Amino acid sequence: MSQQGTPDILPRPDFHFPGEVGRTYLDSAPAQFPQPVKAPQGAPNILLVLLDDVGFGQFSTFGGGVPSPTMDRLAAEGLRYNRFHTTALCSPTRAALITGRNHHSTSFAGITELATGYDGYTCILPKSCGTIGEVLRQNGYMTAWIGKNHNTPTWETSAAGPFDRWANGLGFDYFYGFNGGDMNHWNPILYRNRDLVAASTDPDYHLTTDLADHAIAWVRQATSIAPDKPFFLYVAPGATHAPHHTPQDWIARFKGRFDGGWDRYREQTLERQKKLGVVPADTQLTTRSRGLPAWDSLNADQQRLYARMMEVFAAYGAHADEQMGRVVDAVKALPNADNTLIVYIAGDNGSSAEGGLEGSLCENMFFNGFPEKWQDNIQAIDELGGPKHFNHFPSAWAHAMNTPFQWTKQVASHFGGTRNPMIISWPQRIRDRGALRGQFVHTIDLVPTLYEVCGITAPSVLNGIVQKPIEGASFAASFEDAKAPAPRKTQYFELGCNRGLYHDGWMASSPSFVPWDPNRAEWDPDKATWELYDVEKDFSQANDLAAQHPDKLRQLQDMWWVEASKYNVLPLDWRATIRMNAEAMGRPSLVRGRNKLTYYPGTIAVPDAASPPMCNKSWTITAEVELPDAKSNGMVVTHGGLEGGYGLYFRDGVPTFVYNFLSVERFTFAAPEPLPAGKVTLVVDFRYDGGGMGKGGALTLSANGQKLAGGRLEKTIPIQISLGEGLDVGMDIGSPIDFTYELPFAFTGKIDHVTIELGAVEAR
Repeated sequence: MSQQGTPDILPRPDFHFPGEVGRTYLDSAPAQFPQPVKAPQGAPNILLVLLDDVGFGQFSTFGGGVPSPTMDRLAAEGLRYNRFHTTALCSPTRAALITGRNHHSTSFAGITELATGYDGYTCILPKSCGTIGEVLRQNGYMTAWIGKNHNTPTWETSAAGPFDRWANGLGFDYFYGFNGGDMNHWNPILYRNRDLVAASTDPDYHLTTDLADHAIAWVRQATSIAPDKPFFLYVAPGATHAPHHTPQDWIARFKGRFDGGWDRYREQTLERQKKLGVVPADTQLTTRSRGLPAWDSLNADQQRLYARMMEVFAAYGAHADEQMGRVVDAVKALPNADNTLIVYIAGDNGSSAEGGLEGSLCENMFFNGFPEKWQDNIQAIDELGGPKHFNHFPSAWAHAMNTPFQWTKQVASHFGGTRNPMIISWPQRIRDRGALRGQFVHTIDLVPTLYEVCGITAPSVLNGIVQKPIEGASFAASFEDAKAPAPRKTQYFELGCNRGLYHDGWMASSPSFVPWDPNRAEWDPDKATWELYDVEKDFSQANDLAAQHPDKLRQLQDMWWVEASKYNVLPLDWRATIRMNAEAMGRPSLVRGRNKLTYYPGTIAVPDAASPPMCNKSWTITAEVELPDAKSNGMVVTHGGLEGGYGLYFRDGVPTFVYNFLSVERFTFAAPEPLPAGKVTLVVDFRYDGGGMGKGGALTLSANGQKLAGGRLEKTIPIQISLGEGLDVGMDIGSPIDFTYELPFAFTGKIDHVTIELGAVEAR
């Protein structure tokens, strides 16, 4: 047992009756039951809120232009931290957040979709990095995870499991949310624990509202049933990650608010930040990161489109803060509310530049290596935020959201990618209400802080596995003492070869690539440029002192390599979008090596990673179906949805194949007339041209050996068909492949089976 009263080894030993046992109960000591584990006396309830892709200068609580009344309320009664740091990307930050270890130590050097086979890069959370959910659960807490789970390997997210790295397997008694980096907010694919959730029939459905509803329902029910047990409620809504989906009435509230553009926004935001005191009065506005255009260099149509994209994004963020406010209100209405510790982190990294220089209608275009053109996107200006697009604003707006810093999400070398607002409220403990804290804090420091205030020792052995030491350090002393020392003097940063090292008030920074360009050139770490900042005096990293202090820079560079070796950062890997292709990377797979796959009715929600890999090769789909009449309707088989994929379906008896090329083009092949009732062997055959990735080929649609339609499929998806949707047989869940039918578009006939045969992958 620790000095704090919790075991160093979990789980506790099995119960053994301690009394005398005779021949019968009559001559035995009175029976005793093992008692439920109780949390340490006075342990607080914990609500942890983590927003997604948020910049330091995005929300009004830290000077931004997006209203955040929930954050305002919590900040007024608690503390704002203006030097809290993340890893610059979502999965890594989340792994660090729930374990207290550096992201490479947890094997999360990147998002799960980019995993490679090195220790720091597999995206398989080691059993030696037990989560706070598991530790609190075994110490008497009720635990729930609501929203985004991006810490399960992609190849383990199907109904076949295994499930030990789903949220329930990571120590959370209850899970309601999605597995993956992002999700369609109008047509999400959700799970309750391990079970697929039926699509909502509410015409006003929105994912963030749904997640808030389930967070409130869980905490109320759990507290009603077990009021003496504290809870740990982790809410990660997925906003404000792409797609920027939000109700139209919210968008209307921001009309005209951003017509002044991103450069003016940055200036105004810094002024507000200084007035609020969240940055020092002498903070300088950094120069616009290289490659980003000045607002005044744009034509009137570009400005109109980009201002609208920002209006949508602002509405999305404001709506998310309101929904989190509903959760906060519900928690505060429960008994023992004063002893509820609320941690509200605005972002798992800086704002995202993955919309590219011209904005995006389909984020999957970026991950397949394709830029978009504003001339195309402006055609959909009135549909932005709605169900027809997977939209994302331009990179320069992301940069503005990160005011006053340089760079954006993915760029771990600079605070634009890694510095996020954090607010902590705890009425029973925090007396210095409305104050600011400036200690240098990292995501890994939160777990040891919570352990300390809960009276819990991090176990050295958890579930039979010796644990890696907690690499963070508690900053709980700062709750009461504004001058408490920071929990660390040194912290490394690395993400996709963007490197940084903080040490004792100095920051060495080496950016390797611009995040709005999905295609990367070769890179040499020994020739990369390093910058140096005195961040005790230069809050925003505005003044590069590398030339003035070469010895200090060399010291920090050398320290970076030591830290990199210590925490599994090596080997450095600068490959870009090709890492999204599981087949090319050789990641574990349920489908690798299978050139013929058979699926039966009821097979739905197969994630993309477990679906047939149909990029850059020939393939054939054969469906054995029975039509009840000549008016059959419904989906036979589909893979993907709004952001890319294909669908084979019947509409009024007419067999139709649609190939959705990343929402930019939809190639449709349909029979000239309906098919009669009876059994049909329906075949879609595609012969790939070859000659590289993403090429076209010849496609034929036939029934019972007779050609019905055919022609050229001029281009194909080269890297990843879909981000969040995979294979469905007999209906379409998630988002539609085109907009000619309504979900779930269940097939009105009978399907015996669907077979997909794959040719050899095109050599790269």
